[in-house]
Amino acid sequence: MKQFDLAVVGSGAGLMVLEEALNQGLRCAILEESKFGGTCLTKGCIPSKMLVYPADFIREAQRSRRFGVDVGTPSIDWDTISTRMWEQINFHQTIEKNLEKIPNLTIYKGRGSFTSPYSMVVRYPDGAEEHFRAEKFVIAAGARSFVPAIEGLEDAGYLTSETFFGPGFPQKPWDSLVIIGSGAISAEFAHIFSAFGTQVTIVARSGRILSKEEEEISQFVTRQFEHCGIRVLTDSVPVKAYREGTTKHLTVKNRVTGEETTVPCQEILIASGVRSNADRLCVDKAGVAVDEKGWIQTNLYLETSQKNIWALGDINGKYQFRHKANHEAQILMENLFSGGEKKEVNYHSVPWTIFTHPQVSRVGMTEAELKEKGIPYKAAKNYYSEVVGGRAMGYREGDDDNGFVKMLVGENKSILGVHIVGPQSSVLLQPFVYLMNEGYRCRRKLEKARDAKEIDGLRILCPHLGSYAPINDSMIIHPSLNELTAWVFEKLR
Repeated sequence: MKQFDLAVVGSGAGLMVLEEALNQGLRCAILEESKFGGTCLTKGCIPSKMLVYPADFIREAQRSRRFGVDVGTPSIDWDTISTRMWEQINFHQTIEKNLEKIPNLTIYKGRGSFTSPYSMVVRYPDGAEEHFRAEKFVIAAGARSFVPAIEGLEDAGYLTSETFFGPGFPQKPWDSLVIIGSGAISAEFAHIFSAFGTQVTIVARSGRILSKEEEEISQFVTRQFEHCGIRVLTDSVPVKAYREGTTKHLTVKNRVTGEETTVPCQEILIASGVRSNADRLCVDKAGVAVDEKGWIQTNLYLETSQKNIWALGDINGKYQFRHKANHEAQILMENLFSGGEKKEVNYHSVPWTIFTHPQVSRVGMTEAELKEKGIPYKAAKNYYSEVVGGRAMGYREGDDDNGFVKMLVGENKSILGVHIVGPQSSVLLQPFVYLMNEGYRCRRKLEKARDAKEIDGLRILCPHLGSYAPINDSMIIHPSLNELTAWVFEKLR
Protein backbone atom coordinates (compact mmCIF):
# COMPACT_ATOMS: atom_id res chain seq x y z
CA MET A 1 0.00 0.00 0.00
CA LYS A 2 1.39 3.39 -1.01
CA GLN A 3 2.07 5.92 1.73
CA PHE A 4 1.98 9.71 1.29
CA ASP A 5 2.73 12.79 3.35
CA LEU A 6 -0.37 14.54 2.03
CA ALA A 7 -3.38 13.50 -0.03
CA VAL A 8 -5.71 16.04 -1.62
CA VAL A 9 -9.21 14.87 -2.51
CA GLY A 10 -10.60 17.04 -5.31
CA SER A 11 -8.83 19.13 -7.92
CA GLY A 12 -10.46 22.55 -7.61
CA ALA A 13 -9.08 24.91 -4.97
CA GLY A 14 -7.35 21.88 -3.46
CA LEU A 15 -4.75 22.18 -6.22
CA MET A 16 -3.45 25.36 -4.57
CA VAL A 17 -2.61 23.45 -1.39
CA LEU A 18 -1.18 20.58 -3.43
CA GLU A 19 1.16 22.90 -5.34
CA GLU A 20 2.64 24.32 -2.16
CA ALA A 21 3.01 20.85 -0.64
CA LEU A 22 4.92 19.71 -3.71
CA ASN A 23 7.14 22.79 -3.50
CA GLN A 24 7.94 21.68 0.06
CA GLY A 25 9.17 18.35 -1.32
CA LEU A 26 6.35 16.28 0.17
CA ARG A 27 5.18 12.97 -1.27
CA CYS A 28 1.65 13.74 -2.42
CA ALA A 29 -1.43 12.16 -3.94
CA ILE A 30 -4.30 13.82 -5.79
CA LEU A 31 -7.63 12.08 -6.21
CA GLU A 32 -10.16 13.20 -8.81
CA GLU A 33 -13.21 11.31 -10.03
CA SER A 34 -14.13 13.74 -12.80
CA LYS A 35 -12.30 16.37 -14.87
CA PHE A 36 -9.40 18.21 -13.27
CA GLY A 37 -10.04 21.79 -12.28
CA GLY A 38 -13.10 21.44 -10.09
CA THR A 39 -16.68 22.62 -10.49
CA CYS A 40 -15.86 26.21 -11.43
CA LEU A 41 -13.71 25.30 -14.43
CA THR A 42 -15.56 22.28 -15.77
CA LYS A 43 -19.24 22.78 -14.98
CA GLY A 44 -19.74 26.09 -13.25
CA CYS A 45 -18.75 29.72 -13.13
CA ILE A 46 -16.13 29.80 -15.90
CA PRO A 47 -17.95 28.10 -18.81
CA SER A 48 -21.23 29.76 -17.84
CA LYS A 49 -19.61 33.20 -18.26
CA MET A 50 -18.71 32.31 -21.83
CA LEU A 51 -22.46 32.14 -22.37
CA VAL A 52 -23.38 35.08 -20.14
CA TYR A 53 -21.30 37.66 -22.00
CA PRO A 54 -22.93 37.09 -25.41
CA ALA A 55 -26.33 37.13 -23.69
CA ASP A 56 -25.43 40.44 -22.00
CA PHE A 57 -24.43 41.88 -25.37
CA ILE A 58 -27.75 40.87 -26.90
CA ARG A 59 -29.70 42.58 -24.13
CA GLU A 60 -27.59 45.73 -24.36
CA ALA A 61 -28.03 45.78 -28.13
CA GLN A 62 -31.78 45.62 -27.63
CA ARG A 63 -31.78 48.68 -25.39
CA SER A 64 -29.17 50.67 -27.36
CA ARG A 65 -31.82 52.80 -29.10
CA ARG A 66 -32.33 54.59 -25.77
CA PHE A 67 -29.02 56.35 -26.21
CA GLY A 68 -29.16 56.80 -29.97
CA VAL A 69 -27.61 53.65 -31.42
CA ASP A 70 -29.57 51.09 -33.43
CA VAL A 71 -27.55 47.93 -34.00
CA GLY A 72 -30.52 45.98 -35.29
CA THR A 73 -31.32 42.45 -34.19
CA PRO A 74 -28.14 40.52 -33.29
CA SER A 75 -27.63 37.18 -35.02
CA ILE A 76 -26.33 34.26 -32.95
CA ASP A 77 -23.44 32.04 -34.01
CA TRP A 78 -24.03 29.18 -31.60
CA ASP A 79 -21.06 27.20 -32.91
CA THR A 80 -18.64 30.03 -32.09
CA ILE A 81 -20.20 30.59 -28.68
CA SER A 82 -20.03 26.85 -27.93
CA THR A 83 -16.44 26.50 -29.15
CA ARG A 84 -15.25 29.31 -26.88
CA MET A 85 -17.01 27.67 -23.94
CA TRP A 86 -15.53 24.23 -24.59
CA GLU A 87 -12.05 25.75 -24.91
CA GLN A 88 -12.36 26.84 -21.29
CA ILE A 89 -13.65 23.49 -20.06
CA ASN A 90 -11.00 21.55 -21.98
CA PHE A 91 -8.26 23.30 -20.02
CA HIS A 92 -8.73 20.40 -17.61
CA GLN A 93 -6.65 18.33 -20.03
CA THR A 94 -3.72 20.72 -19.67
CA ILE A 95 -3.98 20.58 -15.88
CA GLU A 96 -3.90 16.80 -15.90
CA LYS A 97 -0.96 16.62 -18.32
CA ASN A 98 1.05 19.04 -16.18
CA LEU A 99 0.31 17.04 -13.03
CA GLU A 100 1.44 13.83 -14.71
CA LYS A 101 4.93 15.32 -15.14
CA ILE A 102 5.51 15.82 -11.40
CA PRO A 103 7.72 13.01 -10.01
CA ASN A 104 6.65 13.07 -6.35
CA LEU A 105 2.92 13.10 -7.18
CA THR A 106 0.62 10.12 -7.63
CA ILE A 107 -2.66 10.68 -9.48
CA TYR A 108 -5.75 8.61 -8.71
CA LYS A 109 -8.58 8.96 -11.25
CA GLY A 110 -11.52 7.30 -9.60
CA ARG A 111 -13.99 7.59 -6.73
CA GLY A 112 -12.31 7.52 -3.34
CA SER A 113 -13.77 6.70 0.05
CA PHE A 114 -12.23 6.50 3.48
CA THR A 115 -11.68 3.10 5.08
CA SER A 116 -10.14 4.56 8.26
CA PRO A 117 -9.00 8.03 9.39
CA TYR A 118 -5.87 8.03 7.21
CA SER A 119 -6.55 5.45 4.51
CA MET A 120 -8.68 5.40 1.38
CA VAL A 121 -9.80 3.00 -1.30
CA VAL A 122 -10.07 4.22 -4.89
CA ARG A 123 -12.63 2.50 -7.10
CA TYR A 124 -12.17 2.76 -10.83
CA PRO A 125 -14.85 2.60 -13.55
CA ASP A 126 -13.65 -0.88 -14.62
CA GLY A 127 -14.26 -2.25 -11.11
CA ALA A 128 -10.61 -2.28 -10.00
CA GLU A 129 -9.64 -1.00 -6.56
CA GLU A 130 -6.51 0.52 -5.08
CA HIS A 131 -5.72 1.39 -1.45
CA PHE A 132 -3.40 4.08 -0.09
CA ARG A 133 -2.56 5.86 3.18
CA ALA A 134 -1.55 9.44 3.98
CA GLU A 135 -0.43 11.23 7.12
CA LYS A 136 -2.58 14.24 6.24
CA PHE A 137 -5.68 14.77 4.11
CA VAL A 138 -7.21 17.87 2.54
CA ILE A 139 -10.80 17.24 1.49
CA ALA A 140 -11.89 19.55 -1.33
CA ALA A 141 -14.33 17.28 -3.12
CA GLY A 142 -17.09 19.83 -3.62
CA ALA A 143 -20.80 19.32 -4.00
CA ARG A 144 -23.26 18.05 -6.59
CA SER A 145 -26.66 19.11 -7.85
CA PHE A 146 -29.60 18.28 -5.65
CA VAL A 147 -32.35 16.59 -7.67
CA PRO A 148 -35.78 16.72 -6.01
CA ALA A 149 -38.07 13.70 -6.07
CA ILE A 150 -40.59 14.37 -8.85
CA GLU A 151 -42.88 11.70 -10.25
CA GLY A 152 -41.82 10.67 -13.75
CA LEU A 153 -38.76 12.94 -13.86
CA GLU A 154 -36.28 10.17 -14.59
CA ASP A 155 -38.38 8.85 -17.47
CA ALA A 156 -39.02 12.32 -18.90
CA GLY A 157 -35.34 13.22 -18.68
CA TYR A 158 -33.67 16.32 -17.33
CA LEU A 159 -30.38 18.19 -17.09
CA THR A 160 -28.28 19.51 -14.23
CA SER A 161 -25.29 21.84 -14.49
CA GLU A 162 -23.08 18.73 -14.53
CA THR A 163 -24.79 17.19 -17.57
CA PHE A 164 -25.44 20.53 -19.30
CA PHE A 165 -21.68 21.14 -19.46
CA GLY A 166 -21.29 17.61 -20.75
CA PRO A 167 -23.36 15.22 -22.88
CA GLY A 168 -26.53 17.31 -22.46
CA PHE A 169 -25.15 20.45 -24.06
CA PRO A 170 -27.58 21.44 -26.85
CA GLN A 171 -26.64 21.63 -30.53
CA LYS A 172 -28.58 24.89 -30.61
CA PRO A 173 -30.62 26.92 -28.10
CA TRP A 174 -33.80 25.14 -27.10
CA ASP A 175 -37.17 26.43 -28.26
CA SER A 176 -38.44 26.22 -24.67
CA LEU A 177 -36.89 25.50 -21.28
CA VAL A 178 -38.28 24.97 -17.79
CA ILE A 179 -35.87 25.69 -14.92
CA ILE A 180 -36.67 24.20 -11.50
CA GLY A 181 -35.10 26.46 -8.89
CA SER A 182 -34.96 30.14 -8.02
CA GLY A 183 -31.36 30.87 -7.05
CA ALA A 184 -28.26 32.10 -8.85
CA ILE A 185 -27.90 29.20 -11.30
CA SER A 186 -31.55 29.46 -12.28
CA ALA A 187 -31.34 33.21 -12.82
CA GLU A 188 -28.18 32.99 -14.90
CA PHE A 189 -29.48 30.23 -17.16
CA ALA A 190 -32.81 32.02 -17.54
CA HIS A 191 -30.98 35.14 -18.71
CA ILE A 192 -28.70 33.20 -21.07
CA PHE A 193 -31.31 31.23 -22.93
CA SER A 194 -33.96 33.92 -22.93
CA ALA A 195 -31.48 36.21 -24.68
CA PHE A 196 -30.78 33.44 -27.21
CA GLY A 197 -34.48 33.23 -28.05
CA THR A 198 -35.63 30.38 -25.79
CA GLN A 199 -39.00 30.61 -24.08
CA VAL A 200 -38.01 30.21 -20.41
CA THR A 201 -40.19 29.31 -17.43
CA ILE A 202 -38.81 29.43 -13.86
CA VAL A 203 -40.49 27.24 -11.23
CA ALA A 204 -39.75 28.64 -7.77
CA ARG A 205 -40.82 26.89 -4.56
CA SER A 206 -40.36 30.11 -2.57
CA GLY A 207 -42.50 33.21 -2.82
CA ARG A 208 -39.87 35.03 -4.86
CA ILE A 209 -36.77 34.32 -6.90
CA LEU A 210 -33.35 35.16 -5.46
CA SER A 211 -34.89 34.92 -2.02
CA LYS A 212 -31.55 35.40 -0.23
CA GLU A 213 -31.20 38.88 -1.70
CA GLU A 214 -32.92 42.09 -0.66
CA GLU A 215 -36.64 41.88 -1.40
CA GLU A 216 -36.65 44.96 -3.64
CA ILE A 217 -33.78 43.49 -5.68
CA SER A 218 -35.64 40.22 -6.08
CA GLN A 219 -38.71 42.13 -7.26
CA PHE A 220 -36.56 44.24 -9.60
CA VAL A 221 -35.06 41.18 -11.31
CA THR A 222 -38.48 39.53 -11.57
CA ARG A 223 -39.84 42.57 -13.41
CA GLN A 224 -36.94 42.58 -15.83
CA PHE A 225 -37.35 38.86 -16.45
CA GLU A 226 -41.03 39.32 -17.22
CA HIS A 227 -40.21 42.18 -19.62
CA CYS A 228 -37.89 39.75 -21.41
CA GLY A 229 -40.65 37.18 -21.72
CA ILE A 230 -39.44 34.92 -18.90
CA ARG A 231 -42.34 33.32 -17.05
CA VAL A 232 -41.85 33.18 -13.27
CA LEU A 233 -44.04 30.76 -11.28
CA THR A 234 -43.54 31.43 -7.55
CA ASP A 235 -44.87 29.35 -4.66
CA SER A 236 -44.87 26.46 -7.11
CA VAL A 237 -43.88 22.85 -6.45
CA PRO A 238 -43.14 20.39 -9.29
CA VAL A 239 -45.32 17.31 -8.83
CA LYS A 240 -45.08 15.35 -12.08
CA ALA A 241 -43.08 15.17 -15.29
CA TYR A 242 -43.75 13.21 -18.43
CA ARG A 243 -42.87 13.07 -22.10
CA GLU A 244 -45.08 13.03 -25.19
CA GLY A 245 -42.97 12.47 -28.27
CA THR A 246 -40.20 15.07 -28.26
CA THR A 247 -42.06 17.37 -25.86
CA LYS A 248 -41.60 17.22 -22.11
CA HIS A 249 -44.24 18.34 -19.66
CA LEU A 250 -43.87 19.52 -16.08
CA THR A 251 -46.93 19.80 -13.82
CA VAL A 252 -46.53 22.26 -10.94
CA LYS A 253 -48.82 22.95 -8.00
CA ASN A 254 -49.22 26.36 -6.40
CA ARG A 255 -48.61 26.01 -2.65
CA VAL A 256 -51.03 28.84 -1.85
CA THR A 257 -53.98 28.20 -4.17
CA GLY A 258 -53.55 24.48 -4.82
CA GLU A 259 -53.97 25.13 -8.55
CA GLU A 260 -52.04 22.87 -10.91
CA THR A 261 -50.44 24.06 -14.14
CA THR A 262 -48.74 21.93 -16.79
CA VAL A 263 -45.91 23.56 -18.75
CA PRO A 264 -44.72 21.99 -22.03
CA CYS A 265 -41.07 22.40 -22.94
CA GLN A 266 -38.20 21.02 -24.95
CA GLU A 267 -35.96 20.57 -21.90
CA ILE A 268 -36.03 20.60 -18.09
CA LEU A 269 -33.07 21.98 -16.13
CA ILE A 270 -32.71 21.24 -12.41
CA ALA A 271 -31.18 24.18 -10.50
CA SER A 272 -32.62 23.59 -7.04
CA GLY A 273 -29.45 23.74 -4.98
CA VAL A 274 -26.56 21.43 -4.19
CA ARG A 275 -25.72 18.70 -1.72
CA SER A 276 -22.42 17.72 -0.15
CA ASN A 277 -20.20 15.03 -1.64
CA ALA A 278 -19.10 14.01 1.86
CA ASP A 279 -21.41 10.98 1.80
CA ARG A 280 -19.64 9.59 -1.25
CA LEU A 281 -16.33 9.80 0.62
CA CYS A 282 -17.63 7.86 3.65
CA VAL A 283 -16.10 10.50 5.91
CA ASP A 284 -17.70 8.87 8.95
CA LYS A 285 -15.12 6.09 8.66
CA ALA A 286 -12.44 8.77 8.98
CA GLY A 287 -14.00 10.21 12.11
CA VAL A 288 -14.91 13.40 10.27
CA ALA A 289 -18.11 14.98 11.58
CA VAL A 290 -20.80 16.44 9.35
CA ASP A 291 -23.78 18.64 10.19
CA GLU A 292 -27.46 17.75 9.81
CA LYS A 293 -27.33 18.54 6.08
CA GLY A 294 -24.21 16.47 5.41
CA TRP A 295 -21.66 19.31 5.15
CA ILE A 296 -18.27 18.65 6.73
CA GLN A 297 -17.88 20.68 9.91
CA THR A 298 -14.75 22.85 10.07
CA ASN A 299 -13.43 25.49 12.45
CA LEU A 300 -11.83 28.80 11.46
CA TYR A 301 -8.57 26.98 10.71
CA LEU A 302 -10.38 24.60 8.28
CA GLU A 303 -9.73 21.74 10.71
CA THR A 304 -12.26 18.92 10.84
CA SER A 305 -13.10 16.85 13.90
CA GLN A 306 -10.25 14.51 12.97
CA LYS A 307 -6.65 15.60 13.55
CA ASN A 308 -4.64 16.21 10.37
CA ILE A 309 -7.71 16.24 8.15
CA TRP A 310 -8.88 19.58 6.74
CA ALA A 311 -11.78 20.50 4.47
CA LEU A 312 -12.30 23.49 2.22
CA GLY A 313 -14.52 24.69 -0.61
CA ASP A 314 -18.12 23.72 -1.23
CA ILE A 315 -17.90 20.57 0.87
CA ASN A 316 -17.80 22.48 4.20
CA GLY A 317 -21.09 24.23 3.38
CA LYS A 318 -19.83 27.76 4.03
CA TYR A 319 -20.73 29.68 0.86
CA GLN A 320 -20.49 27.93 -2.53
CA PHE A 321 -18.13 30.26 -4.38
CA ARG A 322 -14.75 29.58 -5.95
CA HIS A 323 -13.27 32.81 -4.54
CA LYS A 324 -14.28 31.70 -1.05
CA ALA A 325 -12.57 28.35 -1.66
CA ASN A 326 -9.45 30.14 -2.93
CA HIS A 327 -9.37 32.22 0.26
CA GLU A 328 -9.62 29.08 2.37
CA ALA A 329 -6.85 27.42 0.39
CA GLN A 330 -4.54 30.40 0.94
CA ILE A 331 -5.20 30.33 4.68
CA LEU A 332 -4.60 26.58 4.84
CA MET A 333 -1.37 26.87 2.85
CA GLU A 334 -0.01 29.39 5.32
CA ASN A 335 -1.08 27.36 8.32
CA LEU A 336 0.39 24.12 7.01
CA PHE A 337 3.66 25.35 5.57
CA SER A 338 4.66 28.78 6.90
CA GLY A 339 5.53 27.70 10.42
CA GLY A 340 4.14 30.91 11.86
CA GLU A 341 1.07 31.71 13.95
CA LYS A 342 -2.07 30.08 12.60
CA LYS A 343 -4.41 32.36 10.68
CA GLU A 344 -8.19 32.23 10.76
CA VAL A 345 -10.49 32.18 7.78
CA ASN A 346 -12.38 35.45 7.41
CA TYR A 347 -16.02 35.05 6.40
CA HIS A 348 -16.84 38.60 7.49
CA SER A 349 -16.95 40.06 3.99
CA VAL A 350 -17.84 37.33 1.50
CA PRO A 351 -18.98 38.97 -1.76
CA TRP A 352 -20.84 37.48 -4.66
CA THR A 353 -22.41 38.39 -7.97
CA ILE A 354 -25.27 36.71 -9.79
CA PHE A 355 -24.40 37.18 -13.46
CA THR A 356 -27.93 37.54 -14.68
CA HIS A 357 -29.36 40.58 -16.45
CA PRO A 358 -29.23 42.89 -14.67
CA GLN A 359 -26.27 41.80 -12.52
CA VAL A 360 -26.93 41.39 -8.80
CA SER A 361 -24.04 41.86 -6.34
CA ARG A 362 -23.87 41.71 -2.58
CA VAL A 363 -21.57 41.78 0.43
CA GLY A 364 -22.63 41.77 4.07
CA MET A 365 -26.07 41.53 5.65
CA THR A 366 -29.52 42.31 4.34
CA GLU A 367 -31.87 44.76 5.99
CA ALA A 368 -34.02 41.86 7.22
CA GLU A 369 -31.00 40.20 8.84
CA LEU A 370 -30.05 43.42 10.63
CA LYS A 371 -33.58 43.80 11.98
CA GLU A 372 -33.62 40.18 13.14
CA LYS A 373 -30.33 40.64 15.00
CA GLY A 374 -31.39 43.98 16.45
CA ILE A 375 -28.41 45.80 14.95
CA PRO A 376 -28.98 49.57 14.56
CA TYR A 377 -28.39 50.84 11.04
CA LYS A 378 -29.15 53.48 8.46
CA ALA A 379 -30.09 52.73 4.86
CA ALA A 380 -29.63 54.75 1.68
CA LYS A 381 -30.14 54.20 -2.05
CA ASN A 382 -28.69 55.80 -5.12
CA TYR A 383 -30.04 55.08 -8.59
CA TYR A 384 -28.09 54.82 -11.85
CA SER A 385 -30.13 57.73 -13.23
CA GLU A 386 -28.84 60.02 -10.45
CA VAL A 387 -25.30 60.07 -11.83
CA VAL A 388 -24.07 61.19 -15.23
CA GLY A 389 -22.56 57.81 -16.01
CA GLY A 390 -25.92 56.14 -15.54
CA ARG A 391 -27.78 58.76 -17.58
CA ALA A 392 -25.22 58.31 -20.36
CA MET A 393 -26.18 54.62 -20.39
CA GLY A 394 -29.79 55.62 -21.02
CA TYR A 395 -31.24 55.34 -17.52
CA ARG A 396 -33.79 57.96 -16.46
CA GLU A 397 -35.69 58.58 -13.25
CA GLY A 398 -38.77 56.38 -13.15
CA ASP A 399 -37.46 53.84 -15.67
CA ASP A 400 -38.49 50.32 -14.75
CA ASP A 401 -34.92 49.07 -15.23
CA ASN A 402 -33.22 51.92 -13.37
CA GLY A 403 -30.88 49.95 -11.11
CA PHE A 404 -29.52 51.08 -7.77
CA VAL A 405 -27.05 50.60 -4.94
CA LYS A 406 -28.38 50.10 -1.43
CA MET A 407 -26.03 50.84 1.44
CA LEU A 408 -26.54 49.68 5.03
CA VAL A 409 -24.36 51.53 7.54
CA GLY A 410 -24.01 50.95 11.26
CA GLU A 411 -22.53 52.84 14.16
CA ASN A 412 -19.18 54.57 13.68
CA LYS A 413 -19.86 54.62 9.93
CA SER A 414 -19.22 50.87 9.64
CA ILE A 415 -20.36 49.18 6.43
CA LEU A 416 -22.85 46.43 7.27
CA GLY A 417 -24.11 45.56 3.82
CA VAL A 418 -23.97 46.68 0.20
CA HIS A 419 -26.46 45.53 -2.43
CA ILE A 420 -26.32 46.52 -6.10
CA VAL A 421 -28.52 45.65 -9.07
CA GLY A 422 -27.57 46.94 -12.48
CA PRO A 423 -24.77 46.98 -15.09
CA GLN A 424 -21.27 46.06 -13.86
CA SER A 425 -22.46 45.67 -10.28
CA SER A 426 -19.62 43.22 -9.56
CA VAL A 427 -17.04 45.92 -10.33
CA LEU A 428 -18.92 48.56 -8.35
CA LEU A 429 -19.17 46.26 -5.30
CA GLN A 430 -15.54 45.16 -4.95
CA PRO A 431 -14.13 48.34 -3.31
CA PHE A 432 -16.59 47.90 -0.44
CA VAL A 433 -15.25 44.37 0.09
CA TYR A 434 -11.75 45.79 0.57
CA LEU A 435 -13.02 48.40 3.01
CA MET A 436 -15.03 45.90 5.04
CA ASN A 437 -12.18 43.42 5.17
CA GLU A 438 -9.65 45.99 6.34
CA GLY A 439 -12.00 47.24 9.02
CA TYR A 440 -12.49 43.67 10.23
CA ARG A 441 -8.76 42.98 10.39
CA CYS A 442 -8.04 46.13 12.37
CA ARG A 443 -10.95 45.56 14.72
CA ARG A 444 -9.71 42.06 15.52
CA LYS A 445 -6.27 43.43 16.29
CA LEU A 446 -7.73 46.12 18.51
CA GLU A 447 -9.76 43.51 20.38
CA LYS A 448 -6.64 41.46 21.02
CA ALA A 449 -4.75 44.53 22.24
CA ARG A 450 -7.48 46.05 24.41
CA ASP A 451 -5.88 44.83 27.59
CA ALA A 452 -2.61 46.54 26.78
CA LYS A 453 -1.71 49.57 28.88
CA GLU A 454 -1.00 51.70 25.83
CA ILE A 455 -1.97 51.69 22.17
CA ASP A 456 0.36 54.02 20.30
CA GLY A 457 -1.90 54.34 17.30
CA LEU A 458 -3.90 52.35 14.85
CA ARG A 459 -1.06 52.20 12.36
CA ILE A 460 1.09 50.30 14.82
CA LEU A 461 -1.59 47.62 15.04
CA CYS A 462 -2.43 47.79 11.33
CA PRO A 463 0.83 48.62 9.57
CA HIS A 464 -0.66 47.60 6.23
CA LEU A 465 -3.06 50.55 6.19
CA GLY A 466 -2.56 52.43 2.93
CA SER A 467 -0.94 49.38 1.30
CA TYR A 468 -2.39 46.78 -1.05
CA ALA A 469 -2.50 44.17 1.74
CA PRO A 470 -6.29 44.50 2.22
CA ILE A 471 -6.75 43.68 -1.47
CA ASN A 472 -4.54 40.60 -1.27
CA ASP A 473 -6.37 39.41 1.81
CA SER A 474 -9.87 39.93 0.44
CA MET A 475 -12.05 37.62 -1.61
CA ILE A 476 -12.25 38.75 -5.22
CA ILE A 477 -15.56 38.06 -6.95
CA HIS A 478 -14.92 35.23 -9.42
CA PRO A 479 -15.05 35.44 -12.32
CA SER A 480 -15.20 39.21 -12.68
CA LEU A 481 -13.03 41.96 -14.09
CA ASN A 482 -12.03 42.77 -10.51
CA GLU A 483 -9.49 39.97 -10.86
CA LEU A 484 -7.66 42.04 -13.47
CA THR A 485 -6.67 44.65 -10.91
CA ALA A 486 -6.55 42.52 -7.75
CA TRP A 487 -4.31 39.81 -9.14
CA VAL A 488 -1.70 42.20 -10.57
CA PHE A 489 -0.13 42.45 -7.10
CA GLU A 490 0.78 38.77 -7.22
CA LYS A 491 3.22 39.58 -10.00
CA LEU A 492 5.20 41.80 -7.65
CA ARG A 493 6.47 38.80 -5.71
